[in-house]
Amino acid sequence: MVVFGSEVDLLNSKALTKTQSLILIAVIVIAAVGGVAYILLNQQEQTSETIKIGILADLDASGGKKVWKAAVLAAEQLNAEGGILGKQVELIGEDSDSTTSWDASHISLTITRLITHHQVDFIIAEGGYETGLICQEVVSEHKIIFMDVNDGEELTQRVLDNYEKYKYYFTTAWNDTSNFQGITDSLLLLREDTGFNKVGIISEKWGEEIVDGLEYVLPEVYGFDLVYTSLFPYNTFDFSSYFAAAEAAGVEILIPIIALDGGIPFVKEYFDRQSPLFIYGGIIFAVTDLESWEWTDGKCEHVCVANSPIVGGYPLTSKTISTRESFFNRWGESIELTGSLSFDTIRHILADAIECAGTTETDAVIKALEETSIETSNAENFVFTSSHGVMMGENPNDPDADYSLVIVFQWQNGKLVPVYPKKIMEEAGATYTFPDWSGPWDNLD
Repeated sequence: MVVFGSEVDLLNSKALTKTQSLILIAVIVIAAVGGVAYILLNQQEQTSETIKIGILADLDASGGKKVWKAAVLAAEQLNAEGGILGKQVELIGEDSDSTTSWDASHISLTITRLITHHQVDFIIAEGGYETGLICQEVVSEHKIIFMDVNDGEELTQRVLDNYEKYKYYFTTAWNDTSNFQGITDSLLLLREDTGFNKVGIISEKWGEEIVDGLEYVLPEVYGFDLVYTSLFPYNTFDFSSYFAAAEAAGVEILIPIIALDGGIPFVKEYFDRQSPLFIYGGIIFAVTDLESWEWTDGKCEHVCVANSPIVGGYPLTSKTISTRESFFNRWGESIELTGSLSFDTIRHILADAIECAGTTETDAVIKALEETSIETSNAENFVFTSSHGVMMGENPNDPDADYSLVIVFQWQNGKLVPVYPKKIMEEAGATYTFPDWSGPWDNLD
């Protein structure tokens, strides 16, 4: 038994880059030494009697670190219960650098290394479109199951177009279509409750397709008055001109689509200028974590964002809160969306499929995954579509076993409160709150 390093060292970018991988052996031993937790690795315990799961993520970045930490937690829990099919779970991580310094050849090298050098049985990845395209080709060649915790809508279409080649690809994340539908449906509920009808959209350039769709659907299908749209470049941190233009256009509801670091200055500037806009129902990843309240000095108050129930703390399933608390107790920080998907993918979805298949043989597990119908931390009834994407929405056959849902939460007094879908809002006894300064909400009863 040797000490590899502290938790900080294990997740340090330089350490990961030099070793190119992190190995979490069959039995994970945590020892508190002087208040610091250590992961102890025994190289001699690596055997074929483990089920090897490769983790491909940007382990230098915040999101990738949480994908890894969530995977560690899932493996620890499974191993404490006897593993899968009586075998312990072994995690092997490779740093993809997919968000910090994206390079196609590096991604190809790292996923190939997981398969050929480490000989993993399955791969969980922080993929998405560009990374996923590369990985999809590699896993198709090697015939190994690849489960993506980022949106892979274009990749699931390839499963439909060429099933035999691409059947190895699954995604457990919401796709753009689901996000799009969640935005439109939640806006309809907001309009029903408030009468707000003048809409604006502000988005990073990556969201251009979502914006294009909303520009058509909101006015033409749903009768909203779309009075403002704007795409802004990456690394934008001053939004004064965008707020001024939206305000001049008479926007009542502003829909943000912001995935990168601009989310925090966007929210702070909104609060500081006391903008008469209701920030609602879009994507601001930077203010979905529970730490966001502290990061924004509480200035995310009243902002509404799509989020997962496990991050928002809404007890959607019997597993939601226990997973949320277990992650915090294990790592001293809150889980986030991709981390929660990493956890569910290993702890519930993949583990269930392997147990149902009774083997780790690839085709048998693919068939079992395709037949998945299981409660997870994020869904009452997690089901894959025929394209290996995520079945979304209410379950018409069983209202107590809905599929995966886009849930909109509003920041209220430092907590995330669900305000969409309507039945969840009602179950939570929640209502919208509005800023103290003047805005269209002044006219509400």
